[in-house]
Amino acid sequence: ITVALFLNLPLELRMLCVGLLGLLVAGQINRGIYRLAWNPRLIGPWAAPDPQVDRRHWSDRLPVMGWWWLRRESPVHGRTFWVRPLLLELLVPLCWMALYWWIVQGQQAPGVIPTATGLHAQWCSHVVLISFMLMATFIDLDEQMIPDEITVPGTLIGMVMASVLPTGALPTAGGSPLRVTSPNPWLPELDGTTGLVVGLVCLGGWCLALLPKTWWTRQGPGRAIRFLIASMLKPRLLWCLFGMALIWLLAVWTLGDEPWRALLSSLVGLAFGGSLVWAVRIVAGAALGKEAMGFGDVTLMAMIGTYVGWQSSFIVFFIAPFAGIFVAVGQWLLIRRNDLAYGPYLCLATVVLIVAWRPVWNGWGAVMFSIGWLVPAVVLLCIGLMFLMLLVWRLFCWLLFRG
Repeated sequence: ITVALFLNLPLELRMLCVGLLGLLVAGQINRGIYRLAWNPRLIGPWAAPDPQVDRRHWSDRLPVMGWWWLRRESPVHGRTFWVRPLLLELLVPLCWMALYWWIVQGQQAPGVIPTATGLHAQWCSHVVLISFMLMATFIDLDEQMIPDEITVPGTLIGMVMASVLPTGALPTAGGSPLRVTSPNPWLPELDGTTGLVVGLVCLGGWCLALLPKTWWTRQGPGRAIRFLIASMLKPRLLWCLFGMALIWLLAVWTLGDEPWRALLSSLVGLAFGGSLVWAVRIVAGAALGKEAMGFGDVTLMAMIGTYVGWQSSFIVFFIAPFAGIFVAVGQWLLIRRNDLAYGPYLCLATVVLIVAWRPVWNGWGAVMFSIGWLVPAVVLLCIGLMFLMLLVWRLFCWLLFRG
């Protein structure tokens, strides 16, 4: 009933509701950016005030304007500490409204009333993903790391949303949701035991990758194995989350039909996205002679794949390095800084793909993914080219600093 009432509202009023919701969520995004970082910054209306500043007022918790009034704490936190969170709380609701219009109205024929189970489900999935990516982006820019406290819950929520809102996936040319076999027809065996095994392997691989692993060989292989097992069993919260994810997977598989197909597609997207960036991490590290990107980029791409599927993860992987290389060169020329936070460019490429999805998929995406051997060939070619480009970059930096 609530959904029907919302859909009957004029478009302008619906967009206003979306903007107000985005305004509230933007405040929590700011809260996550400062609280979930490796070095939390106790600033903002949610943190206890510094002893050197005046007491807080109720108005400090108001969106946007609260940060404007908190300028009085600039002597303690820095002259412009309030600018970025204020702009974020201002831009997030505007972007939510623009995305809502684009998804439910801008790409539709005039007079078409959007359906809650289709276009609105897509919008919900996209804004949840974008909210997690915003937190990851700003923490990565600040600290060159992405905490699991963002990507693990984001991935689990993505799995739940995939099965609860199975029509929320990106659409294919015919309007049906993107699935693991798209653009080819769904394989019936994936509804049975074969699909369950694939889902369990994807979930198990993600869980294994997240667990801490201590390998200490000074006292022999037997003790090293015991240390390894003990270190993997230590994070009880992770094991609780993994158990809940496993129960959810089995329950949705038992239910079957579209919820299971959406969940399986989400799990394959998780595994493909994470594995792709993990391979890039290994190859880039070998080319540069040092760690090129953190494991947070792997978990970030796994989270993105959970929402957009493995096909979209491949396209994001193809787009992001160009943005990363462009920004890296500009960054070095302007401030002589040669480190690069890669996570923000994965997020940027994902947003670009979401907005431009229909022409990308209808133009060349569907054709490319219908040719089975082409995708792995392109992946290997891109990784090889990246390895060569990074070798050249390493040589260029060595010659430059040597001179």
